[in-house]
Amino acid sequence: MKTIFQHIKGDKTIWAIVAVLAIFSFMPVYSASTNLVYVVGNGSTLGHLLKHIVLLIMGFAIIYGVHKIPYRYFSGGSVLMLPVVIVLLVFTMAQGTTIGGANASRWIRIPFVGVGFQTSTLAGLVLMAFVARYLARNKDKKIVFKESLWQLWLPVGCTLALILPANFSTTAIIFSMIVLLVFIGGYPLKYIGVILGVGFLSLLLFILVAKAFPDAMPNRVQTWQNRIENFSSGNASENYQVEKAKIAIATGGLTGKGPGKSVQKNFLPQSSSDFIYAIIIEEYGLIGAFMVVFIYFLLLFRILIVATKSNTVFATLLVVGVGVPIIFQAMINMAVAINLFPVTGQTLPLISSGGTSIWMTCFALGMILSVSASREVTEEDILDDNPLDILHETI
Repeated sequence: MKTIFQHIKGDKTIWAIVAVLAIFSFMPVYSASTNLVYVVGNGSTLGHLLKHIVLLIMGFAIIYGVHKIPYRYFSGGSVLMLPVVIVLLVFTMAQGTTIGGANASRWIRIPFVGVGFQTSTLAGLVLMAFVARYLARNKDKKIVFKESLWQLWLPVGCTLALILPANFSTTAIIFSMIVLLVFIGGYPLKYIGVILGVGFLSLLLFILVAKAFPDAMPNRVQTWQNRIENFSSGNASENYQVEKAKIAIATGGLTGKGPGKSVQKNFLPQSSSDFIYAIIIEEYGLIGAFMVVFIYFLLLFRILIVATKSNTVFATLLVVGVGVPIIFQAMINMAVAINLFPVTGQTLPLISSGGTSIWMTCFALGMILSVSASREVTEEDILDDNPLDILHETI
């Protein structure tokens, strides 16, 4: 055991929090997967649990491998990966497959593994590192808006435009986090205002085009509209998922019905992923619900500690850029489950079942731990990194 801890670097509290969330997820996933087994007729509860455990073990392997990489490589690596991500997003739109009947252009199937890969989650990580790199390289320069349009916002805009048709909620989260990141990074406020305006107009244009040509993107805008209308009207009878989630929460009480004793898991679609928080409340009560919230906020606190202790601008922005979205996604998932937010399809990080969400969350945590494990890297090391040199070293 001592030998294992000698190889684990970085913030030990973050390692502990990740382990606690992963281990806690076993019982909710095992319990909630009965919906997939007895309603959908997909596999066995033990099979779903074993798959979840294997994905988490692979996730921990990703954390370990990534946290051993000097974080300065993520700067140049983001430049190399951005074209790859764009190609993957185009391929996903053209060849995407369905996962449990969900939208067909979000996932691609990984050969020989049998797991769907949601390319937008990888795109989010790459964009955060790319934006952090730009801000770090221009921290002592006067930013010229026209130049930033080509160097920063054109790549960001193209990437988000490829994610938007299939996944509005992910696009909104990534865009919001990028705006937060550029604000923290000192990007001029008047330019941020312009970017927000352009983003709103672009979304409006997309909606108008989708309405004008419904065959090009069937049901996407209508789905967004229905979700917002159902949420604002408070008519749960028109939203089966929200209705069942409310019942699960209402019957959970203070201490819950006990592990594995949920009733609504048999009726609630996506009970092991998008709505797993409702099952947690039903089985573990308000005490369990608040404990989950507390753990996520503790993780946020440790992420901010790592960011403030970082000795380079790039490291600080990188940690904020890849770390805060994890907590933001968790808050959205829990807000949806308790009907404070329209249904979005966002999973609960490290607790919900799923492959890509677990792996990309673990990749982001590995990047954060890489930063916390490094104390001797200077800003010059980051700014002098050449993407081609990184490619050469990797080869």
